[in-house]
Amino acid sequence: MDRLRFGPAGIPLALTKNRGAVEGVRKTAELGLDAMELEFVYGVRMPPTTAADVKSVAREVNVSLTAHGPYYINLNSKEKEKVEASLKRILDTARVAHAAGAFSITFHAATYMKDPPGKVYDKVKECIREIVRMLGEEGVEVWVRPETTGKASQFGSLQELVQLSKEVEGVLPCVDFAHIHARTGGKCNSQEEFAEILSYLENELGRECLDNMHIHISGIEYTEKGEQNHVNLEESDLKYTDLIEVWREFDVKGVVISESPNLEGDAILLKKLYYKL
Repeated sequence: MDRLRFGPAGIPLALTKNRGAVEGVRKTAELGLDAMELEFVYGVRMPPTTAADVKSVAREVNVSLTAHGPYYINLNSKEKEKVEASLKRILDTARVAHAAGAFSITFHAATYMKDPPGKVYDKVKECIREIVRMLGEEGVEVWVRPETTGKASQFGSLQELVQLSKEVEGVLPCVDFAHIHARTGGKCNSQEEFAEILSYLENELGRECLDNMHIHISGIEYTEKGEQNHVNLEESDLKYTDLIEVWREFDVKGVVISESPNLEGDAILLKKLYYKL
């Protein structure tokens, strides 16, 4: 990636008519942003012709794209058909994302279902390895990125995803700083701790990881059990200005996707702060 880019998780709220992906990409650029996430959270529905148009327009207006897979994914389900459906949803997300010109996909991989974390890790790794193998055979080139999750009951600690990235080629974490903050009960919220996260990523996965980051951020409310819900950055205790300074210090490149309720509002806020600091 050439730099750190900022954008909304989905079509900007400012687009009130013709709320399609193509128009969303154009609106993103008009707002002064340079990234957008295609949201397939309720199902992967984008015709090939639309995907081709999205790719063309994104190139034209210089907006980098990522994609978020459906919420209904659990690679640790006890039911075989649900695991197979989860695999299909991830594969479909990757196929459409690739056709639309996106460079990275993310998804919530699994819940522990009261199983030992090590057992869940092995199961998820086996599934992700199969996904990467199939995408490779099809010529689908996107980063496959399980997301750091906001609850301790969910698979997706930073350590798990880093280990997965080391063991399966083509995989990197999608780092959601708000989720890490919530998962740790309010920790990971200082310049020192943010720097520790990025140092850990660089030491374990190399500079390539920091040069191709897929970051999620929002304000967040949480309990001792972890994430409760997303809120706007200014309504949250997340020290996002300190986080921005650490991104600059480490010369992070890639995309920062705002998942706050005000979507592009916080993306614009972050971009302005990033270039102001």
